[in-house]
Amino acid sequence: MTQYDSSIDKYEEYEEQFHPFNTDRRARRRRKPKARHVPKKSRRQVVSEIADATGLEGGFHTTYQPSRHEEAWLLSSLRSFYEQTLISDVLAHVKGGKEASVYHCEADPSTGVISLAAKVYRPRMFRAIRNDSMYRRGRATLNAHGHDHDYARDQRIARAIGKKTAFGVQVAHTSWLMHEYTALEQLYQAGGAVPQPIAASENAILMSYLGDAQMAAPTLNTIDLGPDEAAPLFQEMLRNVELMLQHDMVHGDLSAYNVLYWAGEITLIDFPQVTHSCANPNAYSILQRDIQRTCEYFARQGVQCDPARITDDLWSRYVKIDLDYREELDDVS
Repeated sequence: MTQYDSSIDKYEEYEEQFHPFNTDRRARRRRKPKARHVPKKSRRQVVSEIADATGLEGGFHTTYQPSRHEEAWLLSSLRSFYEQTLISDVLAHVKGGKEASVYHCEADPSTGVISLAAKVYRPRMFRAIRNDSMYRRGRATLNAHGHDHDYARDQRIARAIGKKTAFGVQVAHTSWLMHEYTALEQLYQAGGAVPQPIAASENAILMSYLGDAQMAAPTLNTIDLGPDEAAPLFQEMLRNVELMLQHDMVHGDLSAYNVLYWAGEITLIDFPQVTHSCANPNAYSILQRDIQRTCEYFARQGVQCDPARITDDLWSRYVKIDLDYREELDDVS
């Protein structure tokens, strides 16, 4: 606590006495007692009020005990899944990333499954997505229903995003999340090795859970594959890359860190950076990086692979843009 300085009162006394515009009214105003300071609410009170306001107090008591910094954010993000009777509990924190955290949830019996995974995006001020414009080029801005915003009718959205106003940042945040959700929907329906998307809210995605009651599926980078596993799983990775290209997609952040391994099978995760292969002038270099990182892991597992040849082969077969023209676009961008 700051030590009280009596000289402050003395200064105010002199100021009142010799101020050139001093009046009796001004003196009375100075003698008027100051309003009493009302102490701020405690963090627990704020969290409690947010929970009350969002309706989570009615039975949604989680087994997982979040830290005081994540409690309100976590509960409000999962509120709609609880109200839709999709989840009944949050059991554990599975994974923390630079932009989101994943939680193991107990599924409501009506879903027909035991567990679900909730990917909860961090508050915007804590997200650390670098160069996100590189991935967004050529992508539509999606609303909370996964539909394109109509720029022709609503230019204020474009201006808000460009100026990074509070509204613009929220729109970009929603679009970022919905691109991941819609990519999962499309790839899952096409037979891709991705989690099944269940629902999306303003700040979270609910999807199928990989693992068991004791542990969630680990990421592939923590696994040393046996000699009989590595080659087939590498081909499965390439199958999914091809499938994405067939649907005008490039993952954007593909590596062994964003692949789950469970019961001898792999599942690709983390799609918010998904890039349109034909509309984004950076798509070729992004695909090249995805293939390079994938090959680096599988080369350590004993698989012979040539990332440059694989990239050029996939690009020539699935993307209808000439490579020379692609280089011109890259130079312009």
